[in-house]
Amino acid sequence: MNTISLKITDETFAGKILNEISIVVSSERLTVKDIIAARVYAEVEDYNNRMPQVFNGLVQPKDAEIALNGFRLKPAKKVDAEKQLYTALDAFQKNGFFVLIDNKQAESLDEEAIVDKKSVVSFVKLTPLVGG
Repeated sequence: MNTISLKITDETFAGKILNEISIVVSSERLTVKDIIAARVYAEVEDYNNRMPQVFNGLVQPKDAEIALNGFRLKPAKKVDAEKQLYTALDAFQKNGFFVLIDNKQAESLDEEAIVDKKSVVSFVKLTPLVGG
């Protein structure tokens, strides 16, 4: 299996980068849904394994408050990846955020993209996303 480290950025509508992470994907041919799922699962797994004070992810966990660099859960608890993913996919379909793959806007969850180690996937949030 050929894995690729994919650069993910969160950007403002004006193009300012707010956050940057790398995720590992298992194929160079991915749907937009695959990319969103890989991002959400990577963020939740990282948070649940380390349990830092702040969750810095695409979707604000339910019952979390907004903090300087993410979302604070009081009390600290594990985040449900499936609920986060459902919220993210729903938000994409309702134009809650855009996904740009190498500066080309993705139109649907089923749209396929070919990525490589130089690819950049940008998430541009239009509204706050609150999920599970």
